Amino acid sequence: MSKDFSNYRLLIVDHHPGSAESLRKVLGEAGLEVSAATTAEELYRSLEQEGADLMLLDVQMAGSDGVRLSVALKEHPDYRKIPVLFLTPPDAPGDLSNGFNPASDDFITRPDHREELLMRIRRQLTTLETKKALEHQIDQLKKEITGKDTLCSVVAHDLRVPMSSMKMTLNVLLLKMQEKEILQDPDIADMLESANEISEELFSLLDNLLKWTGSQLGKLEAVPQQINLTALAEGVVEIFSMVAAPKKITLHFHSAPAEDTEVFVDIDMIKTSIRNLLSNAIKYSYPESEVDVAVETNEQEVIFRVTDRGCGISEENQQKLTDAACLFTTFGTQHESGSGLGLLLVKEFLNLNRGRLFFRSKEGEGSTFGFALPRTDIRG
Repeated sequence: MSKDFSNYRLLIVDHHPGSAESLRKVLGEAGLEVSAATTAEELYRSLEQEGADLMLLDVQMAGSDGVRLSVALKEHPDYRKIPVLFLTPPDAPGDLSNGFNPASDDFITRPDHREELLMRIRRQLTTLETKKALEHQIDQLKKEITGKDTLCSVVAHDLRVPMSSMKMTLNVLLLKMQEKEILQDPDIADMLESANEISEELFSLLDNLLKWTGSQLGKLEAVPQQINLTALAEGVVEIFSMVAAPKKITLHFHSAPAEDTEVFVDIDMIKTSIRNLLSNAIKYSYPESEVDVAVETNEQEVIFRVTDRGCGISEENQQKLTDAACLFTTFGTQHESGSGLGLLLVKEFLNLNRGRLFFRSKEGEGSTFGFALPRTDIRG
């Protein structure tokens, strides 16, 4: 065996002590560390005390069927990954002598041929070594991804606080100046409006980034409570009417009777979902157009939907919308940019609240995005 496999432990399980000793001698001369067992009890004792990287198992174990023993090992959580090479007699049934058995990883027919035996062992150990290398690489990649997600979470959290303060300051400043009619210079008014809009967009981006990294780190957990989706959506629509104002887009809100739109959800997650869907509708709507926002019900669900008459999405790009691997995004009708996180976050939040996301779109005509949540009835 040209490659050094001396750090691997082999276990021979053969009910003939002489055969087991003969195999151990051959494999020991090849530089392998080998132990032997002649019964199922000795096998389990050896595995518990010393472990094994590869097992050579006699299919005709005395007092124990080798195939059944191998099946039991494959079902054991601690031993299922150990490759099993069957030692089969020349007169074994066809399925065994040909090696077609799910309980084994390979086989060799007695009488043993040293070179063939070593070749098959080497193949199994090479495969095992490759698997271990791949598992190590996967573990390293997971650690790197977790590290990056943690870094993004920290950065987003640290930026979110001052960004929130700046957003509130601009909102108050703009409101105060409008009340006192100080904004006589149209250029100053435009700059303040622009700064206010940018701060809203940045805050939304950071908020999405913080929540997305939280979901990737497994730190997001829904804390549901009884809420009225109509009241929640109406409040968000009122705020986003101001966001839509610079593009002269009108939001129309329609709802089923409020008493029929009770849901049991995490209010912050659903509010963020509504915000993201409204933000996208405004982003991809043409100036001076309209957006319809509706809360509807059926027997099982409360449904929120947003319909715009904007640029729409091609069928090809629709396949990418909820693909976390590509973070798909395009520019809005006034070249607004985005991160691609919004819709992914909506999907994640809905999964955590037993809801479902849906959408339909036609390029050049507009889109409808929405979600459905299980309906609850508090009227008794």
